[in-house]
Amino acid sequence: MSESRSVPVQPPPLRREEPLQRLLFGGVYGSVLASALVAALGHEGKPPDPGYDTLWVALTAVASAAAHGYAHSIAHRTSDDKHVTPSAVRSVLMEWPLVAAMAPTMFALFGAYAEWWGEEGAVDVALTINTVALFGWGVWAARVAGRRWAASFRAGGVDMLIGLLIVMANTLIH
Repeated sequence: MSESRSVPVQPPPLRREEPLQRLLFGGVYGSVLASALVAALGHEGKPPDPGYDTLWVALTAVASAAAHGYAHSIAHRTSDDKHVTPSAVRSVLMEWPLVAAMAPTMFALFGAYAEWWGEEGAVDVALTINTVALFGWGVWAARVAGRRWAASFRAGGVDMLIGLLIVMANTLIH
């Protein structure tokens, strides 16, 4: 007679139990999104307007965080969820890492608006910061996953390639 043992099935983590995953996701996503936005800045023969560009990066950060948080809320919604609105608001507010990851880009563009430096320099600084941040996010995520330092640095290097691809595309396009 053989005994069969069933392995207890673990329920998926609740949204409030996944802050580190959201932090890492928001950091990577925000860094890539900010890099893509700043690389796409173009004025088609008009003078640069770093104030306008800063505003659009900020609005995109908030809209992306809201959309992602709301999508998370919908994905986790159950038929017995009676508190949909507070749940959705909480989920949107938990996307703050995405907005925070875009803050260095907004700061660099704001510096150009304040005439501390030119917009072209702001774009270069933002792309550099975001590329280095992608390396850091990759290393951190790998360490959290239990990888050794060498493997973590390799993972960070792969993540950094995303930033470098955006830098290369920016160079080729402009």
